[in-house]
Amino acid sequence: MLVAASVLAPPAAHAASLSLEEAVRAAWASNPGLAAGAQQARSAREDAAAARDARLPTLSFSAKGLVTDEPLMAFGVKLDQQKITQADFAPPRLNAPDPVGGVGLGASVMQPIYMGGRLTAGRRAAEAQAEAEGHTQARRQDELALAVVEAYFGAQVAEQGLRFAEDTLQHAAETERFTQARNRQGLALDADVARATAFRAQAEAERATARQRVASARSALVLLAGDVASGAELTTPVERAQPAPADGAPPPGIERADLLAARLRATAAEEAGAAARGSLLPEVFAQAGVETLRSSLAQGATWFQLLLVARWQLSLGALDGTRAAEARAAAARSAAAWQERQARREVDEAHRAVETADVRVASAREAISASESARSLREARHRQGLLPLTDVLDAEAGLAGARALLLQSQLQARLARAQLQLALGQSIEGVKS
Repeated sequence: MLVAASVLAPPAAHAASLSLEEAVRAAWASNPGLAAGAQQARSAREDAAAARDARLPTLSFSAKGLVTDEPLMAFGVKLDQQKITQADFAPPRLNAPDPVGGVGLGASVMQPIYMGGRLTAGRRAAEAQAEAEGHTQARRQDELALAVVEAYFGAQVAEQGLRFAEDTLQHAAETERFTQARNRQGLALDADVARATAFRAQAEAERATARQRVASARSALVLLAGDVASGAELTTPVERAQPAPADGAPPPGIERADLLAARLRATAAEEAGAAARGSLLPEVFAQAGVETLRSSLAQGATWFQLLLVARWQLSLGALDGTRAAEARAAAARSAAAWQERQARREVDEAHRAVETADVRVASAREAISASESARSLREARHRQGLLPLTDVLDAEAGLAGARALLLQSQLQARLARAQLQLALGQSIEGVKS
């Protein structure tokens, strides 16, 4: 056991330690998928800000340069430039004017007054969507934390499994050596030597498999938490699990982020439907502007205009768009209802998993205690010549199976509690963002 432990990790003075909370926070800080989700949430917030600003005045600036000999436009350009003379009213010049050109600047401001409610509904839809993205990002954090819990304790259990495999191999090698010595003394059959050798070879194969599990589990943790998890000593023990909540209902004041997001998306879809219906109504806006058109800096005119515009645009496409928006709203409501039903089932399943895992852990501990006692007794009686080798090997196999059951049960118990916390919308392992 001591030899195996020394192989697994460098000296404590040189090995960095990594708690579960540190691993979770490292994953939150460095995971690219979570960073992409944060940018999506930011984009939704900016869309909401844009929707809020839609009711503010819109400023427009323009610059133009033109040359024309089209009769009406040529007369208008000269009029705008204050260059009209009596000669310009002569029919030949009106009918076939010389080319006229100029440059102009303009500025205008447009203020919506009534837009059929589409701007207000669009603002509410964008705000609900932004809030939904925020809750979705919180859910991504919780799901990533659960994945880190699984990888962290999976690596820890794999390392303990390697230590158990080393112990089994040590006993198998000692049994093989003892059987060979008895065989040379004529006290053991060649068949017993073959059995002992086969068992030792199988134990070596199990150790190789255990080493592969350690490498795979550690690489999964490094993938999630980053290089900080490479070679670090995992200091949070797998058997120290928090008690599971007593019932299947979320505690007062706690809501699952994904359910909140689903409800908000339904609200956003309903508001988007209201905005689509608003597009079928008239719109009223005010506009003010100022323009200038000049042939030179000293020659030209400047004028302003004030407008109050009422406009009503109707199309079959807008009507179809309204029906599509209403269908999306209905779909979002149904999706939210279905997600809530799934959430209730997830809570029930998580509770059952916790109860089952606790029973398995207790049973595995009892099996290990009995198997260790059986191995010690059978080894002693075998060395006294009172039991055959097969009884010793059966005891070794039984102990190995009980140890494997304990490790898997401990891992499942810890993961079941973390999954229950996720199902209830609680912080995974108490780690808060």
